[in-house]
Amino acid sequence: MANLIPKISLNSLLKNDQSTIKVLSDALENHGFFVLTDHGISNELFKNAYAFSEKFFALDLSKKNALSHPEKAGARGYTPFGKETALGETVPDLKEFWHHGPVIDDTYDKRIMSNVEVNDLDGFDETFNQLFEELNGLGMKLLSSISLTLDKPSNFFNSKVEKGNSLLRLIHYPPSNNDNMFRAREHEDINLITLLIGADEPGLEVKEKTGKWIPVSSSFNEIVCNIGDMMQLITEGKLKSTPHRVVKYNLDEKRSRYSIPFFLHPSPDIMLRSIYDESDKGVLAHDFLDERLRAIKLY
Repeated sequence: MANLIPKISLNSLLKNDQSTIKVLSDALENHGFFVLTDHGISNELFKNAYAFSEKFFALDLSKKNALSHPEKAGARGYTPFGKETALGETVPDLKEFWHHGPVIDDTYDKRIMSNVEVNDLDGFDETFNQLFEELNGLGMKLLSSISLTLDKPSNFFNSKVEKGNSLLRLIHYPPSNNDNMFRAREHEDINLITLLIGADEPGLEVKEKTGKWIPVSSSFNEIVCNIGDMMQLITEGKLKSTPHRVVKYNLDEKRSRYSIPFFLHPSPDIMLRSIYDESDKGVLAHDFLDERLRAIKLY
């Protein structure tokens, strides 16, 4: 288990330590998951983010629904319980969530939407603006190291993601009284890479090539990282976007579960094409995302 999902130090990656780069490369090609240590983001920020997440989801449903914007297709604001359905599934996931993106200006693609403000919680917007900026910067550093595993220059992804359509997702899995063990059914992420903070609660599992499900273990101050479908697409499957899920081990459990992943996306106008085949026409990032959002029934 410890060898399957390795722990990798950001400090070692930034020093271009070759043994660490090799561990990263092996992880990305075999199962697409690793746990990042020494990332430099404070535990205090993580704790504040989770505290605000709990406060938000504890608001009256009427207040949360007032912050739901179907015209934003789930890209920003509140999405109610039972809305999202994993690709290929018929039963909705047992969760409600909130989406928060970058603070945009006129240099961003016009298809990137502005955030929805939460006026009922002082400090909410500021906390998640800060967390977004820090995770976005961290994601850029990780992409530099990933570029090296692909024999590309360290700045290979910079222009593709500097003004990207990335987002933070605050997830609440409420207590359930049924015998459904799946809080989030088997799925792959859409984006380039995902950074999951504070993932110390059991339940996240990764699917091995053999079909066996392996629990992911990390501490609150570590970050679970994984490859998404966009990265798998442009690397022609060299880097793996691996199925994963969130399960409830104790069906009698009556506690809520909270989770905060950061999904790093390119700008909508970027063509997702093979990094190895110059003749590949590719697909527009906006179109790829739009198709997947429709498939999981966000609109």
